[in-house]
Order: sequence, then structure tokens, then C-alpha cells
Amino acid sequence: MTAGDSAPSDQGPKLAAISTLTVRLFGQYTGRGPSKARTFIADDMVIVVLQDMLTTGELTLVNNDQAELVLATRRVFHDVMSAELTAGIERILQRSVIAFLGANHIDPDIAIGAFLLGPGHPEPMLSGH
Repeated sequence: MTAGDSAPSDQGPKLAAISTLTVRLFGQYTGRGPSKARTFIADDMVIVVLQDMLTTGELTLVNNDQAELVLATRRVFHDVMSAELTAGIERILQRSVIAFLGANHIDPDIAIGAFLLGPGHPEPMLSGH
């Protein structure tokens, strides 16, 4: 997992935390998390790009002309996971999420999650003692 290259250096731990959260939740919900995750933050938008997501069962369906079924199931997973993903992003960034959009692609095996943040800026974090 890597964080976005264009973010300020103080964003690195937040980017990594978002990638880790997303991989963990996909693994928890689908039985297999992505092998790669990359998070980008630009203004009020968080984008998470996930690669190598499909389970063995989903690959079997795709190879038997059932890609639309796999995509439909992944849309349902996005819906079911959205509250937990959103809460995690809000906790990490200390900002509200006002919208979450997710989409999957079969070939190549890529998914994208986009989070639109509410107005405001996070409070400065104080370093621990």
C-alpha cells in the first residue's frame, strides 16, 4: 500500500491509514482484500484506488460470462460497507464525509472509492508527550 505522491508530507500517515482501512474492510466483507491500494487527497475529495480485488469465486464467475453478476454484487458490498468506510475516513481526517461513490472494473481488476468531504478544515493535531 502506498500513499499519494502529490500530498504534503504531513498527509502521508493519513493516506496510509485510509489505504489500510479500506484494504482491511474489503477483506473483512468479501473474504479477500485488494493486493494494492493507493489513496489521494485533493481539496475536499479523497480517492482510493484498489487493485487485484477479485476473489477466486468471482474470477470463476467472470470466466463463465458472469461479469455483470460480479459487478452487481460488488455494488451491493459498496452499499453495505459505506457506513463503516465513511466513519473510518471521518475519524482519520477529522472531517465529515457527505458522499461516497464506489465503482469496480473487471479487466483490469480495479476499484475506486471517492469520498466528498464536508466543509471545514481539520483542527491542528497536537503531538503527544
